[in-house]
Amino acid sequence: MAGHEAAHWKIEDLDFSRIARAEVRQDENLFYLVACASFVESGSDLYTQNLVDFFRGDDEVTAWLAQHWEAEELQHGKALRAYLSHVWPEFEWEGAYRGFLQEYATYCKVELLAPTRGLEMTARCVVETGTASYYRALARGTTEPVLRDLASRIAADEVNHYKHFYRFFRRYRQQERLGRFRVLGTLGRRTLELKSEDADCAIRHVVRARDPERAGDTAYIQQLSTRMSSTVRTHLSPGTTLKMLMRPLELPARVETVIQYPIRQFMEHVFLR
Repeated sequence: MAGHEAAHWKIEDLDFSRIARAEVRQDENLFYLVACASFVESGSDLYTQNLVDFFRGDDEVTAWLAQHWEAEELQHGKALRAYLSHVWPEFEWEGAYRGFLQEYATYCKVELLAPTRGLEMTARCVVETGTASYYRALARGTTEPVLRDLASRIAADEVNHYKHFYRFFRRYRQQERLGRFRVLGTLGRRTLELKSEDADCAIRHVVRARDPERAGDTAYIQQLSTRMSSTVRTHLSPGTTLKMLMRPLELPARVETVIQYPIRQFMEHVFLR
């Protein structure tokens, strides 16, 4: 773990002076994609504490969550905020984030986690798949070099987080004797929740600060959300995304061809809709 920590990138590795500001300054969709992500990432410490409490007694998991996962997630938030401040310095990030955090805290409760540790690790794999896909799409969807660099770094981190959660999942799957149908149920439920209240919450609070007169305009906010989802979907790598989502099922080769197609159809319907 020490080598992993030493090798991790720092915000200072990003050269914000290279930002092609004129290229992105007028891109409202990009502003919302970056601002909303900065809010959710910056609230990671709330979620970390829940997970540490849930996995208390498993020192390997709790140490990694507290020492690596939380620090990297919070760094993502700081780096995205720094990017915002260089391109859109007029945006009152601090005040808007405070409002977001107050509401977001109500969604981060231990009782909302999965019923078992193994199934929660399954859910974590889905979440990391979603975030890795989001940042890969963000990197592909812009030609601005600094944002592309930043989004690529975050995407790589999220894939690494996925690998840790998947390894923990395999250990718990054996301990809990989790069958594929229970795993599939969690995969399906958590995939349906990927575009959930945390993203909606972030959009509302960013709009409230950015465009106060539209704060109560639900149709406008829905349009923004649809446009953001469309950007991510357009630049998504569906094969990689579906492979990550399905991996916890660990389908044997002899049944994979039979089971894989309907599962892929479901995942595509939900994740790429």
